[in-house]
Amino acid sequence: MREYGSKEIRNVAVVGHGASGKTTLVDALAFVSGSSKRHGSVKDGTALTDYAPEETEHQYSINLGCAHAEWMDTKINLLDTPGFADFHGDAIAGLTAADGAILCVSATAGVEVGAEVMFRAAVARKDPVLFVVTMLDKEHASFERTYQQIKERLTNRVIPVEVPMGEGPAFRGLLNLFEKKARSFTRGAKAGESSETEIPADMRATFDQYYGELIETIAAGDDSLLERYLEGAELSREEAMAAMKEEMKRGEVFPLFCCAAELTWGTRELLTKLVELMPNAYEMEEVHAFTGAEGARQVEIHADPAAPFCALVFKTVAEPHVGDVSYFRVFSGTVANGQDVYNATRDTPEKIGHLAVPLGRDRVEVAKLNPGDIGCVAKLRNTHTNDTLSTREHPVRLPGISFPEPLVHFAVHAATRADEDKLQAGLHRLHDEDPTFEMHYNSETHETIVAGMGERHLEISMARLTRKFGVLAELTPPRIAYRETITAPGEGQGRHKKQSGGRGQFGDCWVRLRPRSRGAGYKFEDQIVGGAIPGKFIPAVDKGIQEASVRGVLAGFPLVDFACECFDGSSHSVDSNEMSFKMAGILAFKNVAPKCRPVLLEPVDHVEVTTPDQYLGDVLGDLSGRRGSIVGTEPAPDGLGTRIRATVPQGELHLYATHLSSLTHGRGLLARRFEGYELMPTDAAQRLIASARKVEEEVEA
Repeated sequence: MREYGSKEIRNVAVVGHGASGKTTLVDALAFVSGSSKRHGSVKDGTALTDYAPEETEHQYSINLGCAHAEWMDTKINLLDTPGFADFHGDAIAGLTAADGAILCVSATAGVEVGAEVMFRAAVARKDPVLFVVTMLDKEHASFERTYQQIKERLTNRVIPVEVPMGEGPAFRGLLNLFEKKARSFTRGAKAGESSETEIPADMRATFDQYYGELIETIAAGDDSLLERYLEGAELSREEAMAAMKEEMKRGEVFPLFCCAAELTWGTRELLTKLVELMPNAYEMEEVHAFTGAEGARQVEIHADPAAPFCALVFKTVAEPHVGDVSYFRVFSGTVANGQDVYNATRDTPEKIGHLAVPLGRDRVEVAKLNPGDIGCVAKLRNTHTNDTLSTREHPVRLPGISFPEPLVHFAVHAATRADEDKLQAGLHRLHDEDPTFEMHYNSETHETIVAGMGERHLEISMARLTRKFGVLAELTPPRIAYRETITAPGEGQGRHKKQSGGRGQFGDCWVRLRPRSRGAGYKFEDQIVGGAIPGKFIPAVDKGIQEASVRGVLAGFPLVDFACECFDGSSHSVDSNEMSFKMAGILAFKNVAPKCRPVLLEPVDHVEVTTPDQYLGDVLGDLSGRRGSIVGTEPAPDGLGTRIRATVPQGELHLYATHLSSLTHGRGLLARRFEGYELMPTDAAQRLIASARKVEEEVEA
């Protein structure tokens, strides 16, 4: 592969809902351009960018895939993103590495929730977006229906540049509005070949309608063109294309194209338009003003080959027999094979060996990469996703990718004792590959908790854990970290006396327990006067109270938010020791705490749910059914419906994200954070106490 300069590079993320034809389109674009030598298929498991075993088994994208197409002396980097919400993190990473997006919309399914989510994400980044209506050769395909749905659900600034001739099995060609010509396809053509013809008579009215819309939309964004248009002058193709490109950069126009990627029809025309309409890294600088931190000061990052090297690692993949492969986007300067670089995020030197550009599972080695290009390198020692590679002389930290917060939590257990030691290492490696997969150890429940974007995300992560790292693991619902507290004061004695020949044991203490405010914690007060208990034994009483409180009095959960006052007791000159008074403290707690009206506390989360208004009633009812307390509602930004703020017990939230997605047809958004502990209702507390006692009896039996 020859070396491409920054102005000859286009970085495009291919986004959309799952099964909308993204992977098939990327495969066809790479094949038609000649970069890939084989036209693969998702159904056959041979697609260029879906090569992981999990992807070929499920027949949809799970990971961010990278490929490229060489067309018109230009290199187009294609970032194939997953479409389902469970793998949204990789889709966001793809947008971060790109300068624009192709949003695929199926001509059969129309606009689905994944298209809505990714369109909002691309617009928020101020990326130019180009729509492609895919699968026009399938049964029940409808261009007009899909076009109207895009206008209604996504943006009314979409404008067709191509219009299909026929639909479904009758799809036979395209009307190119810029060229004012028709393109007719021949069945059996291997690489999207077509013949140029005049506009058919039966399509003239359709052409005139869409051509008028196109020119009027383009002219409306440029005062000089609008004036000429109103005077009746005809705009040249070059003028219209240049105006559309500028309006795309400003987010004022979203062109729409057509294709049948399985047949490769429309791919050549799309490749040409990507070169002509999509901006390169230089042209996007006015939109993407990257700022990095160099020491204590801010520096601007420009796509200048003479500037110091700076790149962002946007994806890490662990490959068997290879190790970690880091995918990065060069934002400034150049990088060459064998070059020493500096990981400014982790303060670590690295060496670039076997510098390559990705093409699906393959890597094409290159000598050098210029600003704006995308490359990969294996076996960096300590570099992970979101790290910035720069030079030691000019260390820079670029803004990282804002990955979504995980929504579903499970406890994970090694299936066998032999796998316990490898489990933690494997989980950490999974997180390095996929930052939306998180893990932590809950010291209260003594469980390792894994979190992800959905059940499917975690199931596939466990399959990957087994395949890549040889660890068998099981997922179970996580235990809830309930707590206990007291609601009334009480006092009593703890007396420990043991005589079994020789030196005995004796400890005697009187304590008062009283409740404290929520979150105040535990407090011990020494109120002994007259030396009833020698001062050196008082800390042992405190230790005994604390040790006993960990096991609670109702259901075995820690008892919190109380004060203990030790006010009397007695000792023996020979038999008293620290252990005796610790046992006395334990007995005192067991005697007194049940008399202080103990209650159960449950952890609650603050939940924010954003839902379209048509599902508002269902969501509110569901939250109330989960013992949620509605704090308030307000209009959501960007016209997304209504935002609901509520507090909900954690015990009612397991798999709530999955249920919310089902309730709102995938359009509900969820954010949650730990709020605190609240008193558990009596009926729910009694059920939990009965369950805990049943488990205790089974263990004893």
